[in-house]
Amino acid sequence: MAFNVAQTQATVEKLNSGVTKMSAKLDLIGPAVEKAMNHWYIPDAVAKPVIWAAKRLIELGCRIRDKVIECLKGAAAPVMFFLDAQEWQGPSIRGKVSGVAGNVAGEALKAPLTWTGEGATAYVGAVKGQPLAATQIETTSDKLATALTLCAVAGAAFYLALLAVLIKAILVMVAAAAAAATGVGAPMGFAAAVVEALTDFGIISGLVVTLAGTVTAQAGQISVAKGEANDNSAFPGGKWPSAIV
Repeated sequence: MAFNVAQTQATVEKLNSGVTKMSAKLDLIGPAVEKAMNHWYIPDAVAKPVIWAAKRLIELGCRIRDKVIECLKGAAAPVMFFLDAQEWQGPSIRGKVSGVAGNVAGEALKAPLTWTGEGATAYVGAVKGQPLAATQIETTSDKLATALTLCAVAGAAFYLALLAVLIKAILVMVAAAAAAATGVGAPMGFAAAVVEALTDFGIISGLVVTLAGTVTAQAGQISVAKGEANDNSAFPGGKWPSAIV
């Protein structure tokens, strides 16, 4: 599961600049239509449908832009998920507990090699629960890291796809403004633009649903990991096994 922090951040930056560009293009459509339709030789039968289509297109364009802005509220999440996953898998968490698991494993204990009697037996018995607890944390770390990485990758893919849709929508607005400027091409140009805008909004809605499904599935895995952290067999009384005899 490859994740590129720089690429994801660049995608978000392009989305932010794309929102600004989208607003600018939407502002051009109204004046362009008014100028193109405000001629004596343009009959009402042509002007009214074009004006209606232009208003509809501007409305759809604003909905697309606003939806992108709404989605950008969570733009920092993929990178945060990825960095958190690295933390769980890295030396600060998984590395430490794997070291504990190895050091307190029965065959790794050095004291019983030179120490015998009731004290040695009690010592070995007291620490035997700690490798299980450490191994459980290792397993939980793996699950959390995998879930967070999947969320990060899904988020990055979502914003990349969102950028593609936004770029396409901007091109639709540019084409609509150009069609309005010609006057003659306005009716068909705006009709096609409205259809394209509707399609783009539908695609964004589908992307949101897909992302939500992925995140929900991984939230289930995180819940499982939370349950493991409260496992009495590994953590008696919800605590790290005591080595006090």
